[in-house]
Formats: sequence, structure tokens, C-alpha cells
Amino acid sequence: MADTLKLQLQFGGGAELLFDKIKKREIELPALNKYIPDSKDNKWTIRHLLVWIKDNLLRERPELFLQGDSVRPGILVLINDADWELFGELDYELQNNDVIMFISTLHGG
Repeated sequence: MADTLKLQLQFGGGAELLFDKIKKREIELPALNKYIPDSKDNKWTIRHLLVWIKDNLLRERPELFLQGDSVRPGILVLINDADWELFGELDYELQNNDVIMFISTLHGG
């Protein structure tokens, strides 16, 4: 297994405002056991990715993006242009070159 996992993250619908207004990022994740030493295996999931995003990319108001260990209601998550519900949501095992998109459907009034 490779030491790193390459992904593209995309933020839209206002979610990018929480990430320095950057809509698209190419990232490389280290081997999971280097990031989370007590992980039972070395498979990155969306659940792990959200922790990494919070620790490394989220710049302000985490409560607008995260709720508990998941994204808050109103954030649509797409994995390679398909709804994450089709892939097991938080338990989806990330693959090299996946495109993960977070789109806020919440708008002020």
C-alpha cells in the first residue's frame, strides 16, 4: 500500500467560506496509522477525513461544517459526483484520486 492517499476536495454553496474561500484543493493524506496511531487498520474513511479536515483546513466556525463526528445537516457530500449515502457515508473507504465534494445547501435569509 502506498504511504500517501491523494484526493481532491471541493467546497461549494458557501462552504468554501469556512476554508479560506478556496473551492478546490488537491491533498495528500499520510498513512492512517501515522496520523491516528491507534487506528486498527490503515484504511482512510470519510470519518477520518473529516477529522483531518477539521485539524488541517477548517479556518473558522467549525459548527457550520461539523456536528459531532459528521457533517452538519444541510451539507451535501458527494463522492466522485454521487451522493455519499450510496457508499455508506462516514464508513466509505477512500480510494486514491477520489473527488470528495461538500456543498452547503443552507442559505441565510
